[in-house]
Amino acid sequence: MATVELRFSALPEHVRTARLVAAAVARRAGVDESVLDEVRLAVGEACSRAVGLHQRGGIGGTVRVALTDQEKRFLIEVEDEAGPTAAPASDADEGGEPDEDTLGLAVITGLVEELEVTNGTGGGLIRMSWPVSVASVAV
Repeated sequence: MATVELRFSALPEHVRTARLVAAAVARRAGVDESVLDEVRLAVGEACSRAVGLHQRGGIGGTVRVALTDQEKRFLIEVEDEAGPTAAPASDADEGGEPDEDTLGLAVITGLVEELEVTNGTGGGLIRMSWPVSVASVAV
């Protein structure tokens, strides 16, 4: 099980780099080519959410992205240092517009096969995974 870890300052200009690294590592891990755009988009949304939490809270710190090649799954964790996060409130239930967090998580949910949103050691943690192609595992 190999892991690539990327840490970056919570600034929007670093999100693109995280997306590119995630797609490259996913390709190398054996994620099907047809799913790479979904990986790229999901990582972009998760990292943008983490950066937004930092900026809205006026918090410095870093965003951690861990990319792990497991035997049959490709796992990505995006963790922020913005403090414990509660599940985003849904303004849509009250007739209002859904907030940025709710929309970002909705997009991620549509892109990821397995998704878990929890609290990490210093903030929020989004854990996403996709299957690895059996043919590439045997190589």
